[in-house]
Amino acid sequence: MTLDAIIAANRFGLGARPGELTGIGSDARNWLIRQVEDTRPVPREVAELPSSATAFQTFAKALRERRQQGEKDGGRRQIGLMYRDQVAARYRLAIRTEEPFRERLVHFWTNHFAVSADKAQVVGLAATLENEAIRPNLGGRFVDLLLAVEAHPAMILYLDNQASIGPNSPLAQRTSRRVKSDRKLDINENLAREILELHTLGVNGGYTQADVTTFARALTGWSVAGARGKESEQAGQFQFRQMAHEPGAKTILGKRYSEDGLAQPRAVLKDLADHPATAKHLATKLTRHFIADEPPESAVARLTKVFRDTDGDLPSLHRALVESPEAWERTTAKFKTPHDFVVSTFRMLDFVPTLPEQMLAPFQLLGQRPYTPGSPAGWPDTASQWDGPDALLKRIEWSSAVGKRMGSKLQPLDAGGASLGSALAERTRVAIARAESGAQGVTLLLASPEFQRR
Repeated sequence: MTLDAIIAANRFGLGARPGELTGIGSDARNWLIRQVEDTRPVPREVAELPSSATAFQTFAKALRERRQQGEKDGGRRQIGLMYRDQVAARYRLAIRTEEPFRERLVHFWTNHFAVSADKAQVVGLAATLENEAIRPNLGGRFVDLLLAVEAHPAMILYLDNQASIGPNSPLAQRTSRRVKSDRKLDINENLAREILELHTLGVNGGYTQADVTTFARALTGWSVAGARGKESEQAGQFQFRQMAHEPGAKTILGKRYSEDGLAQPRAVLKDLADHPATAKHLATKLTRHFIADEPPESAVARLTKVFRDTDGDLPSLHRALVESPEAWERTTAKFKTPHDFVVSTFRMLDFVPTLPEQMLAPFQLLGQRPYTPGSPAGWPDTASQWDGPDALLKRIEWSSAVGKRMGSKLQPLDAGGASLGSALAERTRVAIARAESGAQGVTLLLASPEFQRR
């Protein structure tokens, strides 16, 4: 097995499964590129999960029953089970997949367009954004991915755009005539701000507060059917409410948008997807995730140019990442997040937890509860956020628990060699060989510097 195969499986992929390094062979770059060069059907493991509309309707029904009957637990429990099953399906796929680079990219883009399941409305929806908006668009252009994500019910409800109403819209005018109140219907800037700051241009992308406010006006009416509590067959699906849309032309980033209704925010999103600042922002995040916490400027510049030259073609962008020489340095510059650590452990051991609760437990223990970053900014992607003393202690505790369960079922040195090959240092091999038991050997392997980095 070559060093390139080890890098491909562990830095680009999700950690090597038994036999994977041999299967990659001597052409590691092509092994990676084949995984991202075109579209794929959504994997059956997650395609069979309840849709976002079903999740929304389940939550809405639970709310109605709670108001009408005082029922407090039934609906919440049902949504909790839905979330649990979504997590289990996601990680069964991650552990078993033969396209780990593609799956890592799915997880990367999900974190880029983060929603957090600690908001009640989003508990059953966060995973559906990944499966309905991100997976189907990984083989296309960024603009199509952006449009799909921003119109997804999970994003709209997470950032409260269903409550954003143009103050001069027909709905606001009608309401003011019918109800005399000090409460004024108005815009909500959350979605507009996060699109500009996090999803496209980046915090230093050249936009102003005026751009945020005007974009928020353009996004009024961008909503979800049933978000106001009305039952309908379309509940939980994207809906553009023309009555709530702020009328008139809008000027954003110096450009005037005279389009009417739904065409207006879509036109803004298309221009944001094509903006030079967006290209650099995305190139920087990809480079930080795959290469180093401090992204090499040469790699950022290369990916930025590819994005601009290909009109945001994602397969071309991902291919350029694979072809970046900086990504193939022997030094393992990236410290594994809890997500990376748990998935790579299960892949190395070829172990899939039987119960959904068993799948969820290690992520909760290590501080990275799936689909719950707690912020639209997503999970941090640098070592300084994950290598504190308490976090490392929990990793050792979990490694010890895994060792006790799996130590009698495998040879730690063989497992380490199959996963890390020649990257497993001699000092670590010696320590594992001298372990008092198989359980201790597995613990030493999982806690080793080589396994903790990628």
